[in-house]
Amino acid sequence: MRSVLSLVVVAAIVLVSYKLYFSQMQAAGAGSTPVQTIDMVGVQNDLIAIGQAERMYQAQHGSYASMDDLVSSGEMTFRRDRDGYKYDVEASADSFRVTAHCPAATQPGCSNYSLDQSMEVRADR
Repeated sequence: MRSVLSLVVVAAIVLVSYKLYFSQMQAAGAGSTPVQTIDMVGVQNDLIAIGQAERMYQAQHGSYASMDDLVSSGEMTFRRDRDGYKYDVEASADSFRVTAHCPAATQPGCSNYSLDQSMEVRADR
């Protein structure tokens, strides 16, 4: 009898832990579908690619460049949007900031992302 009771207690602890773990995971990614997650990762990869193109351009020309200059110089062959996200580059002689603007009208709850010369992608909520 004692072993059955112990088994029931252990099963209850496992079930409660399981429920808490997955409810926290769901809250962290609330509203994200697999397609939205794929789009988000793609946008972040695009930002890194633009940042790498900026670094190559800066090494060759001594300053950072606009999106048009990156494309016309051949440093980047790239679509200017991904699933509604629009990319914007603010560049100066010694810094740059690339922003992916989210299509909030078609994807409620999405985030803007940005990257600067530190090459760290940040969510701009």
